[in-house]
Amino acid sequence: MPTSVRTTLLAGCATLIFAASPAAAQVAAPEPQRPVCPPEGPTVAPPPPSGSNLPQVDPIICQEELARDVPPIGADDPALATPLESVAEFEARLRAQEAAGIDVAPTADPELTQPLPPLSQFDVREVELAQPEAAEAVPELRYAIRVEGLTEVDALTDVSMQSEFDSLSALEDGDGKAANEAMLSARLTEDSKLLQRILQAEGWYDGAVQTRIERATSEDGQPVTAVLQVSPGTRYTLGSIALQADAPTPPDLITRNLALNVGEPIVAQRIQGAEANVAIVLPQEGYPFATIGQRDVLLDPETHLGDYTLPITLGPRARFGGFRTTGDLAFGAGHVKTLSRFKAGELYDSRDVDDLRQALVATGLFTTVAVEPERTGQVNPDGTETVTMLVTQDAGPPRTLAASAGYGTGQGFRVEGSWTHRNLFPPEGALVASAVAGTQELGASAIFRRSNAGKRDRTLQAGIEALRSDYDAFEALTGRIFGRLSYDSTPIWRKTFTWGIGAEILGTIEKDYNFALGRRDDRKFLIGALTGQVGFDKTDSLLDPTKGFRAQILVQPEGALSDGFRPYLRSQLDGSAYYPVGDSIVVAARARAGTTLGIDRFQLAPSRRFYGGGGGSVRGFAYQQLGPKDPELRPLGGLSLVEAAGEVRYRFGDFGVVGFVDVGQVYEDRVPSLRDLRTGVGIGARYYTSFGPLRVDVATPLGRREGESRFNVYISIGQAF
Repeated sequence: MPTSVRTTLLAGCATLIFAASPAAAQVAAPEPQRPVCPPEGPTVAPPPPSGSNLPQVDPIICQEELARDVPPIGADDPALATPLESVAEFEARLRAQEAAGIDVAPTADPELTQPLPPLSQFDVREVELAQPEAAEAVPELRYAIRVEGLTEVDALTDVSMQSEFDSLSALEDGDGKAANEAMLSARLTEDSKLLQRILQAEGWYDGAVQTRIERATSEDGQPVTAVLQVSPGTRYTLGSIALQADAPTPPDLITRNLALNVGEPIVAQRIQGAEANVAIVLPQEGYPFATIGQRDVLLDPETHLGDYTLPITLGPRARFGGFRTTGDLAFGAGHVKTLSRFKAGELYDSRDVDDLRQALVATGLFTTVAVEPERTGQVNPDGTETVTMLVTQDAGPPRTLAASAGYGTGQGFRVEGSWTHRNLFPPEGALVASAVAGTQELGASAIFRRSNAGKRDRTLQAGIEALRSDYDAFEALTGRIFGRLSYDSTPIWRKTFTWGIGAEILGTIEKDYNFALGRRDDRKFLIGALTGQVGFDKTDSLLDPTKGFRAQILVQPEGALSDGFRPYLRSQLDGSAYYPVGDSIVVAARARAGTTLGIDRFQLAPSRRFYGGGGGSVRGFAYQQLGPKDPELRPLGGLSLVEAAGEVRYRFGDFGVVGFVDVGQVYEDRVPSLRDLRTGVGIGARYYTSFGPLRVDVATPLGRREGESRFNVYISIGQAF
């Protein structure tokens, strides 16, 4: 189409749209002349419907003009005006021609009857596609970012909106680089919406954000600057607070815990936190079925106040009743009651329910387990309703294989494996079969253990053990039968107060140095012993404490049962303390003292004597190497010991470094003294895992003596103390 015509059409369109005055109509292009048809001539365009406001459309072309300008069909070739024969006439004509011997089939092309050439004779060439010309590299657009007006708003809030913007900004994520200005503009638009959301979250609902791109070079040398200008407007505050709920018990239960006040800014996080607090407190105060509805905040743009409404459905106030279990059971409702810390009739508290759920998970007997209240409809005299605790169980595999390994200088390598069936004797009656193999130990044991035996966190154990030991201090072949009842801490629940009582009978054959004969002889011992242990723990972790203190005392009245009864008393006191210095450093210290009363050293089996040195004792010395020694420089053990240690632990992320000093000594006397204390110093590395730190310590003795190693290495799980 010629340009002039295009212009005319555009002008005509402009005249149709914007002609609102006679003056505008006068400049319109003149209409082209149309042929006039007789009134009786038909028109191509039908007339408009009667009663409509549509304009009358002139005829496009009339019949007379059509007859004059368009020649009739068959004017040049009369055959074109002849009607086509029917299919039946066509087929009849073909049959007549065939009967007369006329060949009606087309002549075959001789080339079509020739066989195709073999594929090997084809000229096959690889098609070479045209490669597009390499586009010229477009230089990367660099930009700076400037947010105006947000610092003034930040000063009125408890949070840094600038920091929040920086952490979520698309412009900041681009690191000052964009492919082109269109990309920069898109990021700028996205960040303007982000700023508006941040403003609204802090109560500025009328806030506006204007954006622009400045092309003058910025202060940091970038060619363009993306600018976001914040106009916060007036901050909205709470004008009224309406709670749609029945009256709770006590009456101020909701208002006290919602903690919103008329006149304070409408901050989204503040309101959500207040509602979440109510949702947590209500089940803790006896309302297990309470639900928080959808809030409504009606904003008034003239007064800049918001009317806050919160619907709450309390449901009945409840008291604990019985228990019901369903699903694939590991144990019944009776043992669930043993694990619970609440009694029937007590006011419902969701914290007790969470504690029961944790105790069920800690048994290790479930794939999944859930605890939830179930309405009974039983109303108590005070208006509360008794609820049944429904425990849905999905018992998991009860068998476990476990292994551990460690190394210590003087103690060598040690590998221990165990097989456990945790519920062979329900409820929670486990059978543990274990074996230990190492450079200086070889043994096996079978232990029956009932966890939560009649009471939460109480453990009953009984077992049999055989062990062969080969240490520098003694060589022993020992058999032992024992039983123990204890109340111990676990990684989930650390107890402030723990205790344990037990009894054992052991028979052992041990090598000991006989000074009268000047040699090591085999000696036989049959010993009966009772054990009493009390612990007090105020630390913050069982395996990696960082603050607090703990203490433990062990008392073992024993007696030699062979060749008459000779009683004696072994006792040991341990204490440790932990003090944090900043967020990364912990100063730790420990002390230990032990004594044996009522027996001489030679009368005491070597395996029941005190020894010092090693990773859990005085580092810097090999395992059991402190104290008096025989002429062969083998440790003899003693009737008493004293130890102390200090550590500085520095942690950075999942890693840590420890410097330490250990002191201690083993004495032949019944009461320990502080003479001839030996000292070891060293450094250690820690790798912190979810189950405790992995420990590698390297230490050296001060004032090293003949036969003592220059360096000693200790590897284990958990801190040294």
